Amino acid sequence: MKAAILNVMGYAGLVARGLIRHLRNSLIRGLLILVPVAITYWILRLVFNLLDGLLQPAFEGMFNRTIPGAGLVLLLLLLYFLGNIGANVLGRTAIRWSQNLLLGIPMINFVYSGAKELIESFSGLRTTGFKRVVVIEYPRLGTWTIGFLTGTARDETGALLGIVYIPTAPTPQSGWVTILPLEQIYDCSLSVPTALRFVLSGGIVTPPLIRKQRLVT
Repeated sequence: MKAAILNVMGYAGLVARGLIRHLRNSLIRGLLILVPVAITYWILRLVFNLLDGLLQPAFEGMFNRTIPGAGLVLLLLLLYFLGNIGANVLGRTAIRWSQNLLLGIPMINFVYSGAKELIESFSGLRTTGFKRVVVIEYPRLGTWTIGFLTGTARDETGALLGIVYIPTAPTPQSGWVTILPLEQIYDCSLSVPTALRFVLSGGIVTPPLIRKQRLVT
């Protein structure tokens, strides 16, 4: 009788462990499926709320009501309108005059010029800027961080330094700048658009191969 009870208990233990293993594996698989979707939704919602909120107050002022997405539609119409204006000579002259006006206002010119150069660097409209993807060992040796080489300078000893913009995920516009010896910067095989997708996705969109080599200027 005692042996039968022990056999039943042993069998019950095996069944319990099997159920726990099945539950654990199912939860892990569920996380692997759900988390990328949730992160994508969170990023898209963050971007949507940011863009929609730019002109949503103007829509509320005109129609005295709030419609989700109306600010984004107004923003797209405004971008389309400005893009068409910038396509002709008269429009480009007016835009250039407006930009020069902003650049001539103290304090405003500092913020506007930095924002303008940052956006143009990401868009590829500039001949300088984020044209070169690099990697540096940060925050410790053996750990690599993606950045964009924006320029070079020399220190008081004449040693060549690299100026690297480090984007943060999922908003690469809110990054930071580091200055370090050129020999500590490595060229990266990723293109600028691929590196931006990598950062925007928080590493979810991962290129299959990332090659690095010593920086050659």
